[in-house]
Amino acid sequence: MKRQFFAKLYSVTTAVLLCCTVIPASASPKHGIAMYGDPALPPDFVSLPYANPDAPAGGRIIFGESGSFDSLNPFILKGRAPWGQSGLTTETLLGRSYDEPFTLYGLLAESVDTDEARSYVEFTLRPEARFSDGSPVTAEDVLWTFQTLGTVGHPRYLNAWTKIESATITGPRSVKFTFNVKDRELPLILGLRPVLQKAQWQGKDFTASTLEAPIGSGPYTIGKYEAGRFISFVKDPNWWGKDLAFNKGRHNLNEVRYDYFGDDGVVFEAFKAGEITSYRETNAAKWAEQYSFPAVTSGAIVKSEIPHARPSGIDGFVMNTRRPQFADWRVRQALILAFNFEQINTTVTGGTAPRIQSYFSNSILGMAPGTAATGPERDLLLPFADSLLPGVIDGYALPVADGATNRKNIRAAKALLEEAGWSPDAQGILKNAEGKAFAFDILLNNGATEITTIANMYIEALKPLGITATLTTIDSAQMTERINAYDFDMTHIIRALSLSPGNEQTFYWSAAGVTEPGSRNLMGMNVPAAEAMISAMLNASRHEDFIAATRALDRILTAGRYVVPFWFAKYSSLAHIKELKYPATLPIYGDWPGFQPDVWWYQP
Repeated sequence: MKRQFFAKLYSVTTAVLLCCTVIPASASPKHGIAMYGDPALPPDFVSLPYANPDAPAGGRIIFGESGSFDSLNPFILKGRAPWGQSGLTTETLLGRSYDEPFTLYGLLAESVDTDEARSYVEFTLRPEARFSDGSPVTAEDVLWTFQTLGTVGHPRYLNAWTKIESATITGPRSVKFTFNVKDRELPLILGLRPVLQKAQWQGKDFTASTLEAPIGSGPYTIGKYEAGRFISFVKDPNWWGKDLAFNKGRHNLNEVRYDYFGDDGVVFEAFKAGEITSYRETNAAKWAEQYSFPAVTSGAIVKSEIPHARPSGIDGFVMNTRRPQFADWRVRQALILAFNFEQINTTVTGGTAPRIQSYFSNSILGMAPGTAATGPERDLLLPFADSLLPGVIDGYALPVADGATNRKNIRAAKALLEEAGWSPDAQGILKNAEGKAFAFDILLNNGATEITTIANMYIEALKPLGITATLTTIDSAQMTERINAYDFDMTHIIRALSLSPGNEQTFYWSAAGVTEPGSRNLMGMNVPAAEAMISAMLNASRHEDFIAATRALDRILTAGRYVVPFWFAKYSSLAHIKELKYPATLPIYGDWPGFQPDVWWYQP
């Protein structure tokens, strides 16, 4: 299976690199749309290539989650909604194929139309599309949803909404959006917006946290639940979309349930006890050493490794540069130097996990660590050369420790801190010119046992520098509130990145997130060059130009020294009961967030 996956990955990557350099104009509405070139599947495709159209229906899967939930509206800033709710209960105009870098096919919409410049997009709804209460999905629902999400919904929807010049109903089932900026990704972004029922929200405050779930058109509806304890999603027997080719072999389970526990360790014990039926392991050492309990040795539980070709993304401790002690890049580099990755990796994972070298590492979109920018990458960066940090153009690579004491890096860190105006006093406490001690807090979720272990080791590693770091853990509701308000010094960040980065990068890294609450710009970066690279990505008409812009952005982010990176996994490690099956053909994204339960099935 792995050989088949990587052979397909090679052919897909080659096809992407050699794709058409000129995107043809759309002569008429089409069944799908790709970021570059044409969709791989023809209009009469039978199913997605990684779905099993003959998969049996029935059964259930039970997941375990640490933390809690207190809202059933996942489309607003307030509250914490259950994991998976949006994807299970609502649908989008177009659906994504995870066997292509970025291609969408008709879901609620039967067709999509745009021009060569992608100055507009028009969707035509399927006449049979229905919400779970049996009412039709209308063009008016689409317009209301997009406007509501773009104006009072979660801030992640704002950026795309500001780029819409006009939105009009053009036919009984058609709606057209015309854009006010050049952004080739916008038709695809709008195609992935959820569609909600306008009538449900008349006279109600959409922005209020609530346990009234939005009515959707998806394969599941919300069954029994207790806020903060469990929630069950049950298959809608009247789901309108069950016979679509796009859905063949998908959403096979009758029930998807999430049980909530105090921390990750309790979730694992619940799995061993048979209370949950699938567990995602993120620790390589634990995967190798702690899966010999009876259910595994008897074959009742199966260990599956799912390869992928996704970028590593970023996972580590992020520094909030809104705090003055992290504003200087030399300080941030010193804190990266003090993190003894090799020792911590050996302690936590057994030393088997590779380190994240950059945000888009492990993919064609990643920069080459330690090497100078050349060609189109350099051309994109040179206009900003005077404002870029050292290493962006001339090359940057993460430090490597020289042993358990990390002496060489600690010496380098002390020198950088002194350059930045921080020196130890007679007692060895690091202080600035005003006599203020260098101290900060690491804010984490309760129950994040592995990250807590890393944090405690890091706190000890900072002591030779005279830095006092403390650890604070809080519940998930408080964590959401404080992260949205950027009320932290340092915290844990995870950003999963795809092979088709686009508008979401603005939500992650743009200057607006420095002050506007709820963005994903946790580090508070304000770098015009980064926004220019994002713009170049969005406006690239050739894939090679897109790659150059993404690699240039990768250089800016990595050499920005905002995050102390951890490690990543080239395989997803899933342990599950033997009755849960997945297709033999794997997509290039491997185990994307919805892979389980999307194309899985239950077979006694």
